[in-house]
Parts: sequence; structure tokens; C-alpha cells
Amino acid sequence: MAVQSTTPVASTRPATGARRKPVRAPLTRRQYLITSVVTFVLLLAVWTAVSTSGLVRPLFLPSPISVGEKLIDQAVNGQLWTDIAVSTYRVMVGYLLASVIAIPIGVLCGSIPRVEAAIEPIMDFIRYMPVVAFVPLTILWVGTDDSQKVLIIFLGTFFQQVLMVADAVRRVPMSYQNLGATLGLSRTKILVRIVFPSALPRIWDALRISLGWAWTWLVVAELVAATEGMGYRITQAQRFLETDLIIGYVIVLGVLGLVFDQVMRALGRQFFRYLKGRV
Repeated sequence: MAVQSTTPVASTRPATGARRKPVRAPLTRRQYLITSVVTFVLLLAVWTAVSTSGLVRPLFLPSPISVGEKLIDQAVNGQLWTDIAVSTYRVMVGYLLASVIAIPIGVLCGSIPRVEAAIEPIMDFIRYMPVVAFVPLTILWVGTDDSQKVLIIFLGTFFQQVLMVADAVRRVPMSYQNLGATLGLSRTKILVRIVFPSALPRIWDALRISLGWAWTWLVVAELVAATEGMGYRITQAQRFLETDLIIGYVIVLGVLGLVFDQVMRALGRQFFRYLKGRV
């Protein structure tokens, strides 16, 4: 007669009280900050090692020290601050002008099917056109002053903004609008009091992303017929093979974009604090 083994078999199931760590486990603010700083330090260390090892000529990759010294020279003679002020002015005027026009058009596209059918295909068509190709036309249209630079930045952000705002509006649950209709609100009041406030957090994210595009188009805007600005200085440095100045100004552009992005994030957290409690 076979004797049944009484040895307990190890269970493959986790203990009842054990909890698996989720894939996207949240970090504390301190952990996030430390990780970001360490990443930047590592990149700087790799850059320093490559540029000082002799593997790459300084003409192609100058050292961080050389770039820093060049930026200090530009800051001391005042050129850096002038370029930053001029470029920031151009970016903000073009971006704000595009946003003011794109938001209402995007809201209408996302909420009224007939407006969507009339406008969105055109927006989709134009947004694939390279903005660089419009540079000669903008010079013919508005000349070579700041208006031309602002127009390039406007063209680079406006069409994308319309589509992103429309998408944000379409994500508002239809049940919200049905509730407004049940309460007897008109279509205009439903749009103004329910749809737009509900879509506003996503619209803000769309504006934050498009602000990064505005900074990207700045260099294109300042390529032709400019006498000041970050893009103009980069173009001039290219002619004289001043690689350290080019990299320095590119870094400054990145820092400016990062600062504006963090300001938008902070404002979004303040404006939409009620989203913290949502799951």
C-alpha cells in the first residue's frame, strides 16, 4: 500500500500580506531631484572625459571649461543678456499670439462637428508643411523686422495648438454635457461652463508642450535678416567656426526652455490643485 507523503509543498502564490511593487512606483520629490542631478552630472563627466582625452579635436567638441569661459565673456560684455532678452520677447509674442487664437478655434473644433469638419483637415494639411520653407515668404509678406520672426514662431506653433486643444476638448466625457442639457443649459453655456473648464487641465498641458516648440523654432526665425538674438548669434558663430559659442548658446536655450517648462508645470499645479485627489 502506497504511503502518501505529508511533506508540505511550497506554494507558488505570494503570501496574502505581500504586496508586489507596481511598475511605476512613485518617487519622492527628493529622489526625483537627486536622480535628475546625477544624470546631468554624469553627462557632464562623459563630455569632459571625451573632450579632454584627445579623441576628438576641440574644433568639433570643445571642453565644458572652454564653453563656460566663452559664455562668461559673452555675459560680461552684455551680449548674452541682450540676446536672451530679444529672443525671449520674440518667442513669447509669437507663442501668446498663437495661443490666444488657437484656443477658441480648438475648443470649437473639439465640440462642434461641423466646425471640426471645416477646419481640422486644413490644420492637419498645413501642419505638415515645413516652416523653414515659409521664411522667404514671410520676408516678402512682413519684411525683415521682428514681425517676421514672430510670424515664423506663430506658424510653428499655431496649427499644432489647434489640433491639441481640439483633442483635449473631445476627451471631456459626454455625460458632462448630457448633465448640462438635463439642467436646461443652452449649448453655449454647456460649452463655456462645462466643456471648457473640464478640458482646461489638458489644454494647459498642450500649451506647455507647444511652448517648447516655440523655442525650437526660434533659431529658424532668427536665421535670416537678424542682428540680435540667440539664433543669430549661433549662425554667426558657425561662420567663424566658434564651436564653443555654438554649444554654449545651445545650452542656454535648453536652460531657458527648461525654466519656462517648470514655470508652466508649477502654475498648472496651482491652477488645478483639485486634480490631486483624483485616481
